[in-house]
Amino acid sequence: MYFVIRVTSSQEKITVDILESKVMKTNLPIYSIVLVEGMRGYIIVEAENEVACRDLIMNEPHVKGMLPKPLSEAELNAMLETKKSAQEISVNDIVEFLSGPFKGYKAKVIKIDQTKDEITVELMDVAVPIPVTTKSNTARVVEKANA
Repeated sequence: MYFVIRVTSSQEKITVDILESKVMKTNLPIYSIVLVEGMRGYIIVEAENEVACRDLIMNEPHVKGMLPKPLSEAELNAMLETKKSAQEISVNDIVEFLSGPFKGYKAKVIKIDQTKDEITVELMDVAVPIPVTTKSNTARVVEKANA
């Protein structure tokens, strides 16, 4: 069974380490502890039953509680599926900012960091080209680079 544990936001990794260490020491029937990227304030624990999961999290720092209903395997798989970005941005593409301080400006993509979902661009039509790094969902492709 999969249980969702509420933890202090941005303390997920530390909490996972603490819980893993407790599992090693106590031999609780815990099968896995999952830290889902992008799911701040929560971790998922696969345990034999609810009692084992409650024993694991009892009196541990950063743990705020457990959601009352366990996850089904289908719900867990839906959470873990990697979502493909709606648009493919490539180096040398021309993008236009949709929001933020550069809204309406066009820029040339010089670098892409897919793990962080960020792009680094150089603004066009400015006196001094300065690299700007932003989330890729704040821009849309207006002109594809020649392949």
